[in-house]
Amino acid sequence: MPTEKKISSASDCINSMVEGSELKKVRSNSRIYHRYFLLDADMQSLRWEPSKKDSEKAKIDIKSIKEVRTGKNTDIFRSNGISDQISEDCAFSVIYGENYESLDLVANSADVANIWVTGLRYLISYGKHTLDMLESSQDNMRTSWVSQMFSEIDLDNLGHVTLCNAVQCIRTLNPGLKMSKIELKFKELHKSKDKAGTEVIKEEFIEVFHELCTRPEIYFLLVQFSSNKEFLDTKDLMMFLEAEQGLAHINEEISLEIIHKYEPSKEGQGQGWLSIDGFTNYLMSPDCYIFDPEQKKVCQDMKQPLSHYFINSSHNTYLIEDQFRGPSDITGYIRALKMGCRSVELDVWDGPDNEPVIYTGHTMTSQIVFRSVIDIINKYAFSASEYPLILCLENHCSVKQQKVMVQHMRKILGDQLYTTSPNVEDSYLPSPDVLKRKILIKAKKLSSNCSGVEGDVTDEDEGAEMSQRMGKESLEQPPNHVPGRRFQLCKELSELVSICKSVQFKDFQVSFQAQKYWEVCSFNEVLASKYANENPGDFVNYNKRFLARVFPSPMRIDSSNMNPQDFWKCGCQIVAMNFQTPGLMMDLNIGWFRQNGNCGYVLRPAIMREEVSFFSANTKDSVPGVSPQLLHIKIISGQNFPKPKGSGAKGDVVDPYVYVEIHGIPADCAEQKTKTVHQNGDTPIFDESFEFQINLPELAMVRFVVLDDDYIGDEFIGQYTIPFECLQTGYRHVPLQSLTGEVLAHASLFVHVAITNRRGGGKPHKRGLSVRKGKKSREYASLRTLWIKTIDEVFKTAQPPIRDATDLRENMQNAVASFKELCGLSSVANLMQCMLAVAPRFLGPDNAPLVVLNLSEQYPTMELQGIVPEVLKKIVTTYDTMIQSLKALIENADAVYEKIVHCQKAGTGGSPEVREERDLGQPEANPLRCCLLWAE
Repeated sequence: MPTEKKISSASDCINSMVEGSELKKVRSNSRIYHRYFLLDADMQSLRWEPSKKDSEKAKIDIKSIKEVRTGKNTDIFRSNGISDQISEDCAFSVIYGENYESLDLVANSADVANIWVTGLRYLISYGKHTLDMLESSQDNMRTSWVSQMFSEIDLDNLGHVTLCNAVQCIRTLNPGLKMSKIELKFKELHKSKDKAGTEVIKEEFIEVFHELCTRPEIYFLLVQFSSNKEFLDTKDLMMFLEAEQGLAHINEEISLEIIHKYEPSKEGQGQGWLSIDGFTNYLMSPDCYIFDPEQKKVCQDMKQPLSHYFINSSHNTYLIEDQFRGPSDITGYIRALKMGCRSVELDVWDGPDNEPVIYTGHTMTSQIVFRSVIDIINKYAFSASEYPLILCLENHCSVKQQKVMVQHMRKILGDQLYTTSPNVEDSYLPSPDVLKRKILIKAKKLSSNCSGVEGDVTDEDEGAEMSQRMGKESLEQPPNHVPGRRFQLCKELSELVSICKSVQFKDFQVSFQAQKYWEVCSFNEVLASKYANENPGDFVNYNKRFLARVFPSPMRIDSSNMNPQDFWKCGCQIVAMNFQTPGLMMDLNIGWFRQNGNCGYVLRPAIMREEVSFFSANTKDSVPGVSPQLLHIKIISGQNFPKPKGSGAKGDVVDPYVYVEIHGIPADCAEQKTKTVHQNGDTPIFDESFEFQINLPELAMVRFVVLDDDYIGDEFIGQYTIPFECLQTGYRHVPLQSLTGEVLAHASLFVHVAITNRRGGGKPHKRGLSVRKGKKSREYASLRTLWIKTIDEVFKTAQPPIRDATDLRENMQNAVASFKELCGLSSVANLMQCMLAVAPRFLGPDNAPLVVLNLSEQYPTMELQGIVPEVLKKIVTTYDTMIQSLKALIENADAVYEKIVHCQKAGTGGSPEVREERDLGQPEANPLRCCLLWAE
């Protein structure tokens, strides 16, 4: 059956409005009326029925409409008792009359709401000239371009082309479309016209192109910024890039570059216009992907100690299947190193012909020669990242074959091996920057007082533990303590180990007192989970100075993966993953290390690095000293979802829905799902918005998952996982990936992302302004009492300026929130969007300004011009309040800061020696940190 016709122009919107729609009319006191709304055929008034009013009163003249406002952004919507039950995307308001009254409406779908909003705005803009504009738009730039495409395949100027050529041409213009769908659309059209034959004429080609290649959600977005034209000019595009996409320093030259790059028509390129097709090309390009391009290169400080980074790590790297019977292969190392892995595992045993081999001991996995693995590591070690590679050497060889291992590593890896002895006077490991293109060996090391050519050390045998588990031996023993056997270690191999000496973990207090910064402990997943739950604060503090490696439980004989977030939240740097096993856990690992140029090193949050900070990994509330942020995500639509592999129960039918998951500390973990769109995997429209509070943004990830709704069991279609800090705000496409991580061709989600700050902070250049906090008592920062009278007395004087700063910030946020409400916008909006929204209201009937913006002062002010409506006076007054709050915040900020710094200096007695006495090992240590350390 023919599918429902898509909206692809203002004419389509007007025609739909003339036919009419059922809308809900919202009144105060929770009253809602179902009414049928339609546009008069002469396009002069908006009517509704039934109504108790006279038919001449149940209407609004189009010329009296001041504004059409989207969302629930009027007093009636905000005060209505059932507002929470109304979708933001289906609500809109018509503001009309001299008193700015509102007609508040709710459509059955976001699409219907968009049709009415677009059509009414078009009527407001063009008034009595609407018909002329609609007629002229029929022969518009887009139609001319599509006609030209038709002419290029109609080589003989016959006026028609074969069905095959027409289908192929449209597929070339839109590669995501299926050939069968295009062909079916032409056949539907011919059937509706009772046309025989398969030739396609130009008019049919244009109609099918418009039908299949127009995305209504992008068209509605275009007309929002195009002043109701069918294209964006350079100024329109500038406004979109700045107000919606959050780009700074945009000018007309940049807009023109984008138009020349993405606009397909010569006319558009020549005029500097971006048509719906050019706009779609731009929004679907990598320029508008959700991942921040700044994060595609190394952009974090790489001069911190090695222990301050999460490190992309592999477990049993040599395996390509499960860890009990699976084959070993050098491709495991190639895959991991190409993916940016910076810690690989070598489980080395005696092999035939005096050649060590790699495999999982006590299992049936196959073997590979140690020398060939070292060759591969030498070839690929720095192919994806120039930062240090850690070889986790699990050595089970005899002394004789240990010497062969040393020969191979010295000969093949040469100067890349880092063998410099650690400086006992230092307190922290060297930085990744210092260790560029170096290979570190993590293994057992002989004690410094060993004078012989070999010595006795404890074995670390993960395979033996697995074998015992499989045989149900030692089930009563602690999870990380298999009876240790000792073996002989040759001095040559010991000398290759420098700053990653493997040692046995005893407990946190022993480590804090005796462990050296160059010593590394490995934790079984079960034991690490125990510490994460029972000693979360100690675990975080431990990882500030020492490297911790966590490896999967030996009971995971299928090589399934643990959740890396469970250990990242404790600061564990080396969380070893089974790269050969796809799924949620590897999605999190791959997504996390996609940031910072995929170099394999991600700087941990400051709260996990600073000596004086305290952070509990299991916090279920906001994190002290970290500003929570609100993440607003709207899932708009999907494109070209493939049928799940191996699924044939429903033929080619796909019933998709989307999960949005937040992964991070326990306080942040959450998920929301959209409704199911039935029988549409090609262009499903979701139009659903979600909000999440993120308490520790630096450790949070967002995962988009698309599933096929099936009564037998929902099946996986695609996913994309991204660190919160890598999100780009605005309208973005999310490229979907398969279960094994491959990009799904042409499959994507179209979303809108906004990030607002609950209590300041964040990234103001691209992350919206703060939103007003609910009617709760203000939360003031508190200072920890150290019970040292002189110090506590000094820092007491810092409390008042900190409270003042909090009040100033809250006042500013509240003023901004009030201004947004009066502008008719939600809390997600930024100030540029506010100014765009109110600008049309500042013009009188004769286009004379009612309000002007005075830019001559340091802070721009609004000035009334004569007598204006009360609602405009209110906007100007609220704007003035906001500016005064901003001035107070800025003018007092320096004074508050100076007061706090004075307290810091007083606390340290002004003595720079305090830093040296504490031997922080970090030149950037600030006075407050030194003072608190000294006080302790």
